[in-house]
Amino acid sequence: MLRRVFKAFQYRDFRLMWAGACTSTIGTFMQTVAQAWVVLQISGSARLLGLDAFLANIPVFLFSLVGGVIADRVSRRHLLLASQWVQLTCAFTLALLYAVGVVRIWHILGLSFIVGTAQSFGGPAYSAIVPALVEKEDLPNAIALNSIQFNLARVIGPVVGGFALTYWGATWCFSLNGASFIAVIISLMMVRLRFEPKASTESILTSMKQGFGFIRKQGSMGGLIALGFCMTAFAFPLIIFLPVFAKDVFHRGPTTFTMMLASSGLGSVAGALIVAALGNVRNKGRIALLMLICMGGGMAAFAFSTSLIASCVLLFFSGAALLCAFAMISSLVQLITADEMRGRVMSVYNVAFRGGMPFGSVVSGWLIPMYSAPRVIAANGLLLVVLGIYFFAFQRRVAEL
Repeated sequence: MLRRVFKAFQYRDFRLMWAGACTSTIGTFMQTVAQAWVVLQISGSARLLGLDAFLANIPVFLFSLVGGVIADRVSRRHLLLASQWVQLTCAFTLALLYAVGVVRIWHILGLSFIVGTAQSFGGPAYSAIVPALVEKEDLPNAIALNSIQFNLARVIGPVVGGFALTYWGATWCFSLNGASFIAVIISLMMVRLRFEPKASTESILTSMKQGFGFIRKQGSMGGLIALGFCMTAFAFPLIIFLPVFAKDVFHRGPTTFTMMLASSGLGSVAGALIVAALGNVRNKGRIALLMLICMGGGMAAFAFSTSLIASCVLLFFSGAALLCAFAMISSLVQLITADEMRGRVMSVYNVAFRGGMPFGSVVSGWLIPMYSAPRVIAANGLLLVVLGIYFFAFQRRVAEL
């Protein structure tokens, strides 16, 4: 069973990328904890908290299509290295600004936008690299294990970040995040890629059209991309506004916020382990839609929970369901896509998946002061339930995958 769950680890290059990415993501979540708390502490505004998330993710929506074209015509390794260096620089810059006591909200917002821009070029390259590290039959397992590293980091990062924030201060969180990018840079220098894109003299616009043409020919791809957008638009605000629940609903501090974030992350790890054990299972579309409905129900229940223990359990359940849905949808998109089109197709998917985050965050952040965080998050959860039922009933192509 263990050999089946961790099958992709038999590939040396996948192990290297997994370890580097996990280390970096731990640092990212350390900064996420500290940055969210600093924004809320300086401004006291849920709207600015939502705006920070919006600016961190909107570049993915704006620039990923260009990033996907570039990832299909230049070295994906070099593109990812450039992205890591930019993010490293931004993390150390924020650490310096906070350490000397001159940090302002606009500094944080501006650096979030720059980091998001770097990710909009690095994201398609990373998504295109993963299939080049393993054989095709092991790709669903690799995607699930990649989700495990992300969500394992989502557990470890907030715990370490919460400790560092409480006892050492935000400067340490930002600095350790900067140092964590070195792990990815080292792993990128060591891996051997199975596929390298060919240079092209076509215009970026022509290459984009080819990517969209490929997507149109795959009847179910449009539904998968739409699901990616809606899933993050409605589900991601649950994580973004956990500081509001910790501070305004439960009237506690960063330790409670960390506990909630860790509960969601542990649930996601559990969900990823389940998907990894299933391997290249049939009926991925049906499983994804069922998990989407479960995620929405868990969110709605969490929104009105008055017990911290029950809330953490519901966050665990919701995190597991979300990860199962995400891993199944991502596997379907990767399995349908050809290597030479992977950068462009994954950039469109990333635009949808990551693009939902800023829009969902800013809309929820605008609505929370008017209707309260529990009501807005509950409404988001119910919309996910309706979305899953709609695809089951009327968009059968996804359910039949």
